[in-house]
Amino acid sequence: MPHKNRCNWANDQFQQYVDYHDLEWGVPVHDDRTLFEFLILEGAQAGLSWATILKRREGYRTSFANFDPQKVALFTEEKIQELLQFKGIIRNKLKVRSAVTNAQHFLEIQEEFGSFDAYLWQFVNGEPIIGHWDSMGDVPVTTKESDALSKDLKNRSFKFVGSTIIYAYMQACGLVNDHTINCFRYKEMV
Repeated sequence: MPHKNRCNWANDQFQQYVDYHDLEWGVPVHDDRTLFEFLILEGAQAGLSWATILKRREGYRTSFANFDPQKVALFTEEKIQELLQFKGIIRNKLKVRSAVTNAQHFLEIQEEFGSFDAYLWQFVNGEPIIGHWDSMGDVPVTTKESDALSKDLKNRSFKFVGSTIIYAYMQACGLVNDHTINCFRYKEMV
């Protein structure tokens, strides 16, 4: 099998990480459940590595009702305490609680806009922003778009949605294509 040029962050990683880069990262997402999944996972990542979160992704799927925001929004204090004992996720009290409240606000946005997808993609005028980066060192950690989305989410009482987290979210969900120009995925996605 021939070697593929990848973004340098995906090199020399475990297979799940490489698969994430090759199959998911930067691919435009329009499914609300998947958008909710990445919102939870990116919030959980705050202060940690993406590898740490990917290794627990199945644990999150199990414990957060397969990322069904309607079910997560109804989690009780008893359920939250149960989750804080589950080793398959990051057992941070603030992050677990934020997933529940963010689910409630996610549903409010769905109600207001018809879908979270319709709300989210307006911040990039419905089209992915294509980066033209020679190296990952050139990629910004925030942009005016992530600043605007972060500010709006905070105004709607979401938690763990600072601009850096939201920019990573935008990359994960394909609102931004930040594959470096030498990466095989860059060429496939422009």
